[in-house]
Amino acid sequence: MVAALTRLFGVHNLALAEDVVQDAFCRALEVWRFRGVPDNPSAWLMTTAKNRAIDLLRRERTARTFAPELGRLLESEWTLVPMVEELLGPSAVKDDLLRMMFSCCHPRLTEDAQVALVLHILCGFSVAEVAGAFLSTEVATAKRISRAKKVLGKSRRLFDLAEADVAARLSAVQRALYLLFNEGYHGASPESAVRVELCGEALRLVTLLVDHPSTGTAATQALAAVMCLHAARLPARVDASGNLSSLYDQDRSRWDFGLVAEGQRLLELSARGSELTEYHLEAAIAALHAEASRPEDTNWRQIVALYDRLLDVRPSPVVALNRAIAVAQHEGPERGLEEIRAIASLNRLASYPFYAAALGELELRCGRAAVAGEHFQTAIALSRNAMERRFFERRLALCCGESVKP
Repeated sequence: MVAALTRLFGVHNLALAEDVVQDAFCRALEVWRFRGVPDNPSAWLMTTAKNRAIDLLRRERTARTFAPELGRLLESEWTLVPMVEELLGPSAVKDDLLRMMFSCCHPRLTEDAQVALVLHILCGFSVAEVAGAFLSTEVATAKRISRAKKVLGKSRRLFDLAEADVAARLSAVQRALYLLFNEGYHGASPESAVRVELCGEALRLVTLLVDHPSTGTAATQALAAVMCLHAARLPARVDASGNLSSLYDQDRSRWDFGLVAEGQRLLELSARGSELTEYHLEAAIAALHAEASRPEDTNWRQIVALYDRLLDVRPSPVVALNRAIAVAQHEGPERGLEEIRAIASLNRLASYPFYAAALGELELRCGRAAVAGEHFQTAIALSRNAMERRFFERRLALCCGESVKP
């Protein structure tokens, strides 16, 4: 909705587009409470936004400039309504989503600011969620988004994918969709550790990239492969009791093997060129997990080798932590603990609950239950939602010798 309305109003009126969308949702809260949720809620919202946009254009078209390329059509009452109908139609909205993603990746912005804009404007992330995705503070993130919006507001129209600098903006768009999916799969939401709807939205948007001739690159295909292979595990990520289930404890028969096959197909397509990106490496790691019918059948040696390459391509403390966990699986918990202690910028993981949990798991496997319990207590204190808290509490109960109820 924001993308379509921004195409209509012009990028310099981004705040107006966001206001119209907010008005539509406020109206839904009022109307649906009495009439019930309509059969097609998204169509209802789009129609409400469309009617609100028409009212605004009629009232303000002489006092405000809108999208330059649409100016004459919006000034005429004969063409105003048909133009709004066309621009808010399904096929136009799909194109506008792509154009808006690339508009957010303005060359005057740093890549972090570009990604933050995509997450905030198009993916509906709150400032807190964007901050969590960047391991940053809310204050710094709010300032970054505000400054980025001012830069974006100086544009007059949405980016055209026929322009020459698509490739220069593509990496930021890919990273934003990666973070969107990650927030759904393993995020910091106070509501739930798993948000399937965000994973679905990321898959929908990355499919738009894959299908477009200008953006369907090997890196995009690899990114789509990562999402498919991880999304395949979503049905088993939460057990029947609503508890988080680790990769090692999941019922693998519940995995979506259709998505596994699609992920493998996309990974093969992405490997046909000479490009090797972080997404290729992550997809290869996920594919190795998908190929193992049991956790003990996993090729940990190869996974560690892939993490070594991934650290060269994209060094980060989270990648280093995941590599250390793989080392522990391959060489034992003591070696895993050594690798964790050797992570550069370890302080950046201080507030990440799964860092403390990883220490707890490895200490428990070493037979040091009391030390493990302390780490799990830290993880509980850092947990971001009730689902994570229950998961850590169950691990703490094992340290105390208590039986864990299914």
